[in-house]
Formats: sequence, structure tokens, C-alpha cells
Amino acid sequence: MNENLQKITLHIGTLTLPMSVKREEESFYREAERLIRERYTYYTTKYPNQKTEMYFTMTALDIAVQAQRTKHSVDLEPVAGRLELLLKEIEKAL
Repeated sequence: MNENLQKITLHIGTLTLPMSVKREEESFYREAERLIRERYTYYTTKYPNQKTEMYFTMTALDIAVQAQRTKHSVDLEPVAGRLELLLKEIEKAL
């Protein structure tokens, strides 16, 4: 095994996933596991007696929508302000 990789086991829904991940990314996988388990549990509780595939689909959709919201809600105002100042400095220099 690559020295930079670490073996971990994730438990999501009814699945156990043995994986090899980069050591510096293990926390991302653990946090993703926690988020998926949280949402999966929410849907299994709210909508009992569904198929496992339905729970995973609802969970995936929920997380994808959250990702899209985050992607589109990034505040670019501070960056725009800095760029405006930099442009003014460049104009002065020219």
C-alpha cells in the first residue's frame, strides 16, 4: 500500500465500505460519512418502509442540493472590492 494511503472503513446506511484514502483526506471522508448517516437516518425515520435505494436516493439528492446552495451562496463581495482596489492601483501605475 502507498505510504500516503490509509485504510479506513466507513459505515453508511446498510453498507460497510472498506477504503484506502490519502491520510490528509481521512477527516473529509469521516465528515462525509457522518453527514450521509445523519441524512440517511432522517429519511429512514421520516419515511419508514421504503426500499434502501429510495433512502440512498433521497440522501444523495439532499446533499447535492446542499452543495448547490453552498456553491451559489458564496459571497463574492469582498473579492470584488479587493479586485476593484487592485484595478485602481494598476491604472495609477500605468
